[in-house]
Amino acid sequence: MIDVSSWGRLERSAHRVVPLMAPSDVPRQIAASRPGLAHGMGRSYGDVCLNPGGLLWQTTGLNHFVSFDEHNGRLVCEAGVLLRDIQRMSVPRGWMLPVTPGTQMVTVGGAIANDVHGKNHHATGSFGDHVLTLQLARTDGTVLSCSAALNPEWFAATVGGLGLTGIIVTVELQLRRVAGPWMATETVPYANIEQFFELADSSEAAWEHTVSWIDCMSGGGGRGIFMRGNPSSLIERPPPRTRERKMPFVPPISLVNQLSLPIFNTAYFHLNKWRAGRGLSHYEAFNYPLDNLLEWNRMYGPRGFYQYQSVVPRSVGQDAISAMLKAIANAGDGSFLAVLKTFGERQAVGMLSFPQPGVTLALDFPNHGARTLKLFERLDAIVREAGGRLYMAKDARMPRDLFEAGYPRLNEFLPFRDAGISSAMSRRLMGN
Repeated sequence: MIDVSSWGRLERSAHRVVPLMAPSDVPRQIAASRPGLAHGMGRSYGDVCLNPGGLLWQTTGLNHFVSFDEHNGRLVCEAGVLLRDIQRMSVPRGWMLPVTPGTQMVTVGGAIANDVHGKNHHATGSFGDHVLTLQLARTDGTVLSCSAALNPEWFAATVGGLGLTGIIVTVELQLRRVAGPWMATETVPYANIEQFFELADSSEAAWEHTVSWIDCMSGGGGRGIFMRGNPSSLIERPPPRTRERKMPFVPPISLVNQLSLPIFNTAYFHLNKWRAGRGLSHYEAFNYPLDNLLEWNRMYGPRGFYQYQSVVPRSVGQDAISAMLKAIANAGDGSFLAVLKTFGERQAVGMLSFPQPGVTLALDFPNHGARTLKLFERLDAIVREAGGRLYMAKDARMPRDLFEAGYPRLNEFLPFRDAGISSAMSRRLMGN
């Protein structure tokens, strides 16, 4: 048994870990050692990637490229391949993943299971929109080929299906053509939530990537920094020098606290306000600003942290986001890593996919026990009244009624669950 935690480091639980190394062996392995759960890089924040006291099938050994067609940008790879490795292989060849989350240190299988999104949902949708086919191994020994045309119900259940329909073994992805690794960017400070929505609405037509950092310590007003970017045609420019750093230890208390947060947030706002304007950025620096600080999750101390990410419909977005910011300020808690962005008018591929048309707010909170959970109850009430939902890739405590209300296709999904797969989240929200 090995102690395993998710990225939020809320707890470490003993698991039996079995590595999966060869695609041809996966059906036999999982049929012989069930129930279990696929586990990649463990970058989910809560309990979606955990199976305390039980079995994890470690997928990072399924890390091979199978084929890459440079003419049309079609990549076939195993599900344990990291998004970082796809980017570093394909970008020099003129191709790039159309969608990535805020870190590239996740596996392809994990990106599909959580149907991850990026800063460009209004332009390119979520990760599942670019999956051409996938091979799904079930714990009864069967293997299914799934796509939008072949076994489409299984495809829709597996994309965003939290790893509960089977083990994704191999995948064919459609990449997008790019001139190079550079992005033309613009940074725009804003004074309040109304200005954020004006910037978001006016940027979608001309900018592929849009995202905002918001100062949740400023109350319902919500000053922030709006960032937008487009792929650049610039090719001849030396890559930036990057140096990986590591959070060297776990501090005895969270470095994100009531004393440090106002200082951090004020400094970050004014530094980026001073840097406002047009610029040029490497895609890694723009999309994955925290990837060069290894194990940054340690900064929250020994009790770990929660991430709370919601999406609410655009029609009530301004009121709901303002109400959440006020609740956070009134509670005396706050987040340095506070991200606000909009989703486009797109129908999600997966039955349990998180993105829906509207606005999404993601916040990190140090774990202060009952005090933090009480704040979440207030935020839950706002999301529930607004007709929104929470992101399961980030969740560790969502109440079951909010889950059922937020995911209306749940009953459609349930028949596709694999009886030999179980997670802490599935037991908490769906039962055994």
